[in-house]
Amino acid sequence: MKKIFLSDRIVLAAILLNGIIIALTLFPQYAHNHVLEYIDLVFIVFFLIEMLVKIQHYSFKGYWASYANRFDAILVLASFPSLLALIIPMPHLSILLLFRLFRLARLFRLLRFIPHMDKLLKGIIRALKASVLVMLSLLIFNIFLAIFSCYMFQGIAPEYFGDPLISAYSIFQIFTLEGWYEIADAVIEHSSPTAAFFARIFFILMVISGGIFGLSIANAVFVDEMTMDNNDDLEAKVDELNEKLQRIELFLSQSNSNTKS
Repeated sequence: MKKIFLSDRIVLAAILLNGIIIALTLFPQYAHNHVLEYIDLVFIVFFLIEMLVKIQHYSFKGYWASYANRFDAILVLASFPSLLALIIPMPHLSILLLFRLFRLARLFRLLRFIPHMDKLLKGIIRALKASVLVMLSLLIFNIFLAIFSCYMFQGIAPEYFGDPLISAYSIFQIFTLEGWYEIADAVIEHSSPTAAFFARIFFILMVISGGIFGLSIANAVFVDEMTMDNNDDLEAKVDELNEKLQRIELFLSQSNSNTKS
C-alpha cells in the first residue's frame, strides 16, 4: 500500500474535518451558523493553496501529467465558486444551493489516497474512450426502438409510450432489465391475441439485443480497457523472457561451435 507522508496526512485530516463541517451545516440548528461558514471558507483557501504549491513544485506540466492531480484540481476548482455565496448576496435560492452543492465535491478528494489511484483514473478514462462507439450505437438503437414503439403502442400503453421521450426511457428500462416485464404486460393486456403474440416476440428481442448483448458488449469493452495495464505488464514480461531465451540459445550455439572446432 502506498505510504502516506506527513503532508498527505495533513491534507487527509483537512478533508475529513471539512466533511464534518459540511455535514454540520446540513443540520437545521447549524444551517446559518456563520462560524461554520467561515471555517469552510478557510478549508477552500487551504486546498487552493495546496494545489498552487504543488504546481509551483512540479511545474504546471508536471502537475497536470498526473491523472490524480487533474482529478484533484477539478474538484478544488469546482468547490471554489461556493466562495461567491459568502461574498456576494444570492437572493435566488436555487443558485445558492448550487454553489453549496459544489462544496460536496471536495469529499471526493478522499479518493486520492486510494493506492494506484493515478493508474485507476487512467484506466477509467481509456475505458470511457473505448466505450464511446458502443454506447453511441446503443443510443441510436434506443432512439430507433423508441420511435418505433411510440408509433406501435402509443394508444395501448401511453404511460410507457405516450411520446418519444417517455418511450426512450421505457426502452432504456427494458435494456437494463429493470421491471421490463411490467412494460410488456401493460402492452399485452390491452392487445388482441395476435398483437399480443407479436408484442411478446418484440419485447423478448429487445431484452436479448439491448439488455443482454448490447450492455454485455459495452461492459466487456470497458473491463478489457480497464485491465489493459495488467496486459501490458504481462506482455513486457513475456518479451523479456523471450529475449533471455534467445540469448541462451545463442550462447549454447556458440558453445557447441567452439566444442566442435
